[in-house]
Amino acid sequence: MRGKLLPLAGLYLVQGLPYGLQSGLLPVLLRAGGLSLTRVGLTKVLYAPWLFKLVWAPLVGTRGSPRAWLTLSTAALGLVCGLLAALPPAEGGQAELPVTVAGLLLLLNLGAAVQDVALDTLAMQLLEPAELGPGNTVQVVAYKLGSVLAGGGLLALVPTLSWPQLFLLLAATYWLAAALAWATPALQQLPSPQPSELPPHTLHLLQDLLAVSGTLWTAGFVLTYKLGEQGASSLFPLLLLDRGLSAPELGLWNSVGAVACSIAGSSLGGALLSGHRKLLPLLRSVLQFRLGGLACQTTLLFYLDTPWARLDPGTVLRGAVLLSLCLQHFLGGLVTTATFTLMMCCSQLAPSALQATHYSLLATLELLGKLLLGTLAGALADSLGLHLCFSLFLALSAIPILYLSLAPRALA
Repeated sequence: MRGKLLPLAGLYLVQGLPYGLQSGLLPVLLRAGGLSLTRVGLTKVLYAPWLFKLVWAPLVGTRGSPRAWLTLSTAALGLVCGLLAALPPAEGGQAELPVTVAGLLLLLNLGAAVQDVALDTLAMQLLEPAELGPGNTVQVVAYKLGSVLAGGGLLALVPTLSWPQLFLLLAATYWLAAALAWATPALQQLPSPQPSELPPHTLHLLQDLLAVSGTLWTAGFVLTYKLGEQGASSLFPLLLLDRGLSAPELGLWNSVGAVACSIAGSSLGGALLSGHRKLLPLLRSVLQFRLGGLACQTTLLFYLDTPWARLDPGTVLRGAVLLSLCLQHFLGGLVTTATFTLMMCCSQLAPSALQATHYSLLATLELLGKLLLGTLAGALADSLGLHLCFSLFLALSAIPILYLSLAPRALA
């Protein structure tokens, strides 16, 4: 199994780099530069290519080798990073995202989205049912490591490395990953789809996907399970910045510290699944813990709005808010590993020629749910106020707990 998991870990790590770049680095720099919460949230439209994975998922799953798609898309990511290195933004323009940089970041997301489909297709072909728990742990943990390296790591390196040096380093990383994807023995042994296995490209493709047992329920779950958590995690660090935490300190806790806790949670989730814990009861338990953690964080936020609340160094309140930040990421990691295992279990119920497209459908809905609240959270806070906004997040976090009672037997 190690021969399968190690190359998957390296490839999922580089897949997380664009997300960390745009979720860990850009929001802090733009907010520190004076942008409103609404405008900071709207930068998430750069993730748009991830919502259209269903356009190319049938091609990746049925035309040519997934290994070739993976190699070419990863090499293309290196090329985009090379272009970013050659086109640094103008000095003093940190408060605004230059159009050329935004366009290249959009291409970076496009390449990463194609890479994601190819890599998930290979993972489903590689992993046996008993290996799904460890496999999805590797997927989630490696992806988060990549995001923290490109988020908190870049915040730490910005004073040392120039813009061209930073993106040349990323380009070299992608080209090494492309070589890994092409040369790994475990990936070379996977068969390419045969012409007789190719699904018909008709208007009934979506119907075929939805007809797979458990798909409709799983689609509803992945669309809603992160709504409250994502809204809170998008706003809470920026509100701490408004209340006196410095950008470097916030970058350390919200990138390195929080993602380390998220990785620990994901690893614990994988260990529990490997110990033959039933998936749905485990998911119910961790969702309940997450709701309790969010309730504590919301209480702290309400207290921060009082006149006597201070986030001075060494205070109990400062420690409590940073602890709540890390706790929510830990519980979020647990929930994510269990949910991605659920998604892959559901996709393996589909015919082999549809599995890549089926998993892309579920992954697109999962991302859509996260982007919806991540993008609108700032506007909700500006219009509704923080108290009502975070109360809404609490209510949204309770919905998936109730929804689990409707799970079909095929996924039990």
